[in-house]
Order: sequence, then C-alpha cells, then structure tokens
Amino acid sequence: MRAEISFGKSLVGILFVGLAAASCTTTPKPATAPVKAKPKQFQPAKVTFNYTTKDRDCLKRAMYFESEHSDEAGYMAVGSVVMNRLTSGAYADSICGVVAQKRQFAPGVMTREVKSQAEPELATAADAILSGERHPAVKDAMFFHTAGLKFPYNNMHYVTVAGGNAFYEKRDEDGTLETPPPLPSYEVAMNYVPGESMLPPQFEALIPSAVPVPIPAPDPMATASTQPIPVSEPVTSIEPEPGMPVAIPTPRPAYDNVMLRGSIPAYGG
Repeated sequence: MRAEISFGKSLVGILFVGLAAASCTTTPKPATAPVKAKPKQFQPAKVTFNYTTKDRDCLKRAMYFESEHSDEAGYMAVGSVVMNRLTSGAYADSICGVVAQKRQFAPGVMTREVKSQAEPELATAADAILSGERHPAVKDAMFFHTAGLKFPYNNMHYVTVAGGNAFYEKRDEDGTLETPPPLPSYEVAMNYVPGESMLPPQFEALIPSAVPVPIPAPDPMATASTQPIPVSEPVTSIEPEPGMPVAIPTPRPAYDNVMLRGSIPAYGG
C-alpha cells in the first residue's frame, strides 16, 4: 500500500517537472511589426496651353515649309522648336502667334499652299507634337538654319540636323541658355478649344480659309467704262474697316540661304 502511494507521488512529481521544463523552454513568438503604408506620389500639375484648329494648321505650315517638305524627322524637329518657343514664355502665347511672328519663320508660311500629298504624314506629325511627342535630339533648341552653312558666332550650340536644317541652342560662355528654357513635354498639357481663335485680329486675314470664296460672274449687260481707272495708294496695313473685303497680301520671296530661321538680330544667329 505504501509502495503504491510512493509510486503515485513519484509519477506526479515527474509530470510536474516535465511540464515546468516544457514551459521554461518554450520561445515566445516575436510580435509582428506593423506594415507601413507607402506614401502617395503626387504628380506635378501640368501647364496647360489652349490650341484651336487654326493653331494646328499653323503648326503644320511651319513644319511643312521650314523642313523643305521633307519627312517625319524634319517635321518633328521644326514642330519641337515651335513648342519650345511657345512654352518658354519668351515668345507669343499661342502656336499661330509663334509661327506668324515677323521675320522668325519662312516668308509666306501663313499664306502659301500646302500640297495635298503631304497632308497625311504632316497631320500625323502635328498630332504627335500636340500630344506631347518631341524630336528627342532637338532638346531646348529654339533656332535653326539651313544645314551646311557656317557662321562666326560663338553662342550657337548645335544639337542635331533634320529636314535640311541645323538646330541649335543659344548659350553663353559658361554654357547657360541665353533664352528662357522651354518646359519639358511631360509638364505641358495641350487643351483643344473648338470654334475659338487665339489669333490677334491682324493675323486672321493671313490664314487661307478652308472654304473657297466664290467669284461672281461678270454681268453681260454691264457697259465698259471709258473713264481711266485711278491708281490707288499701295496698301501698307491690314486694318480693314468693318464690312469691307480683306485683301490677302502677296507672299514675299523666300529668304536668302544665309538668313537664319527664327533668328534674333541682336546677337548671334
């Protein structure tokens, strides 16, 4: 009887020691670190420029006449210069204003005929420019001249040749741009404004209408006058009175080869 009690006590003692040992050797699980939420990345606000159907036409005209009716690379290079000027703040605040600025682009750029054969590729290039694409090698260039010509100015920093033109940035001796830098394309948003014009009134008459103006047939009952026709003074300003017809000026002849496209006469090309 005593032996049974003694054995029972021994068994209880062994179980108690085993449980105590097991509880001492159990390693507690480390607390899980809280997951930090990633900070939200905010995209910088874009600078928005409005453009109209006429602005798109002005862009196509600059690309067409300045690149010698060449190819997509030539179109995109000239289009990039137009956008660089627009977004730099140093030129007009509309595409047509930039293109029509006096003595900056080819004479007759606003009035000459664009051949219909070039229209598909030209339209594709213009839409690409307006959607944010640029010629990658043009960079910050706002100036160009006929490729192959040499000039003595030391502020002409050439970046690429395309469409028969050499494109360059104007930089001073330490490499700083002499003109306000243009905005990069990813900071620019082009907003189409239908049915509106961003042109000053004096430029409106320079852009050919898409609809031809009918010319009335001569009156067969009219009698020819025998009086001499007076010679009027030459027109020096396009400022028609309300209700008066507007005369489209004859385009000037093209510049000589030595004329720099988009040049500023003050310094350099």
